[in-house]
Amino acid sequence: MQLTKAWGVVAAVTGAMLVAAAAPGRASDADPAEHPAGRGPKEAAVTLLVGRAVDDGGRTGVGRCAVHTSRPGLCAGWREERVRATARGSGTVLRRPALGEPAGARADALPTDAGAPLEIALAEPGRLTDVTVTDGHGRHLAGELSADSGRWLNTEPLRAGETYTVQVGAQDAAGTPVGVTMAFRTAPPADGGRLTAEFGPRPGTYGAGEIVTADLSRPVPADDPLARERVERALQVTSEPQVEGAWHWVDPSTLHYRPRTYWPAHTVVRVRSGLDGVELGDHGHGGPSEPLEFTVADRIEAVTDSAAHEMTVRRNGRVIRTIPVTTGKPGFRTRAGVKVVLRKESKVRMRGDSVGIKRGTKEFYDLPVRYATRVTWSGEYIHAAPWSVEAQGEANVSHGCTGMSTEDAAWFFETVREGDIVEVVNSGGEQMTPFDNGFGDWNVDWGSWLAGSALAAADARRHGAAPLAPARLHPTT
Repeated sequence: MQLTKAWGVVAAVTGAMLVAAAAPGRASDADPAEHPAGRGPKEAAVTLLVGRAVDDGGRTGVGRCAVHTSRPGLCAGWREERVRATARGSGTVLRRPALGEPAGARADALPTDAGAPLEIALAEPGRLTDVTVTDGHGRHLAGELSADSGRWLNTEPLRAGETYTVQVGAQDAAGTPVGVTMAFRTAPPADGGRLTAEFGPRPGTYGAGEIVTADLSRPVPADDPLARERVERALQVTSEPQVEGAWHWVDPSTLHYRPRTYWPAHTVVRVRSGLDGVELGDHGHGGPSEPLEFTVADRIEAVTDSAAHEMTVRRNGRVIRTIPVTTGKPGFRTRAGVKVVLRKESKVRMRGDSVGIKRGTKEFYDLPVRYATRVTWSGEYIHAAPWSVEAQGEANVSHGCTGMSTEDAAWFFETVREGDIVEVVNSGGEQMTPFDNGFGDWNVDWGSWLAGSALAAADARRHGAAPLAPARLHPTT
């Protein structure tokens, strides 16, 4: 919001002091060059009360001061600066010492406590018209004005170890626009390690079912919903084209992100963390994390109908091959549902005891296998099975894998990539689990997926009902 063309300002930082400085601009009506002292009109101005809590290494126990009670003597460490805002955008810090503080004491030598509120209010008649707070990376700090436009308060926490620029626009009692720019810095996070996120998959090209993962350096339990909300809000996913998607907490240290439906072909996905400096309550502060970018290839979907003994493979919706297959026989039914290709292994030795079949029993096997495409960590593959060619397309005789001819398996192996979609229907087997045996995330309906999002839960608490949809992702430019 452009406040007025009458003022332009430059922010400066000296230690933790809230400072305000004016840049050359239009002279005000009180410019002494035009109006000798005592004979010119009074310059338009208002006095702002800028309240913050300084950080002193925990000696005062400032904690999270309650707003409106955060005054000298009521909240340890609280400091209130008086800043003059004028029509020229100039500002003068008129700091008043805290209660019991010796005159001339350097109360501003300590940086601001990132866990305490930032409050801007008017000390005299007038109204605030705009308050914009940005950090050194250009990120805006959310806040809101009171109903009477007399007070502004941040609604999200400050980041530790950051420099903030505050631009304030106001009107004096006569309605004349005034303004000022200020700056301050926050204390760095306490020692002891910061919470970071490691994103997956690796950079590269993947299928339309690829899941974004975030492994946290330490757990954030479900009984701390505010910390989870802050973590989730800081883990940002953008895509070209834009899609609707959300994070889901798999466990206290792991989040998965997926769109509502599969990624569109040729999507570019970018993942970054804004955790650095974010205050997380009992979990300390966030730290820096490496960003991730990957692309999505053509949309490959392989659907196996166990009852028909047939796999249909589509590329971008068009059938490109139909393959006779055999799947799990009674007692070893192939898992039903959607799976995602985890990796490709050109040669694998498969043994029955790896899936619980005892040596010496009639079901035990020990076979070299070619062109094995893995879809679960427990050992379910799509692979060449030359020993069962006669049954392929006719009967289900495997121990749970999907078998096909060597030729078809080689083609499938070369066609698919990690993240491609493999679905099994009409198998009679157990449903693929969501998180503990590969990527079964797509078997979770969208409403249940949102129930695992801290941000969606926060929306539900605020609005009294589950949200219709999470925030859309916006394409990067």
